[in-house]
Amino acid sequence: MKASKHARKRAKPLSSGEKTPAGPGLRERKQQQTRERLKRAAMALFLERGFEAATIDDIAAAADVSRRSFFHYFASKEDVVAAWQEDAAAALVAGILARPADESMLTAAENAIAAAVKRIDPTEAAAMSRLKRDNPALHARDQLKYEKLERALADGLAQRAGRKSDRLNARLVAMIATGAMRVGGESWIGEGAREKPEAFVKRTFDAIRAILK
Repeated sequence: MKASKHARKRAKPLSSGEKTPAGPGLRERKQQQTRERLKRAAMALFLERGFEAATIDDIAAAADVSRRSFFHYFASKEDVVAAWQEDAAAALVAGILARPADESMLTAAENAIAAAVKRIDPTEAAAMSRLKRDNPALHARDQLKYEKLERALADGLAQRAGRKSDRLNARLVAMIATGAMRVGGESWIGEGAREKPEAFVKRTFDAIRAILK
């Protein structure tokens, strides 16, 4: 009987907001799912109708949440685009950290970027780039994105190297990689987005290496 009571104590259920060692709690998972649903709905509507034409009410309805719920996750439509970019940057840094130890910093950055662009739809990527280019508010935030991305890449490269003495190299490679993404992306759009993004990444980094020789 005592053993049974002890077992019941040990099996006390967690509240919805508590976390287990295995991962986030139920409430946090639901919040993450809702945030992702809002992002996907917003990006689909932006691409379909244009940034200005897609309203917050439209986004909330497409994500099956209330207008009030939208503002629980995002302050504006611009914030949805910024969140999408920040998530992409975080995934890129994770990709750099996962690269083999024997790769140079520049090669690790190139391969992580190439792997990241393989996971995106080229048509959607081109449409999103044009959307940001043609909207002044989004264009301004897009430039700020590259500043944040450069810092994140530098941190990731330095962490991967594991030596304080490599911090300067990490910052320089992050600057080069970020510039490659910005200039390369603009060139890719300017050429009609005909080439596969990962092939364009390789061509861009080949050009960088040729300049540095």
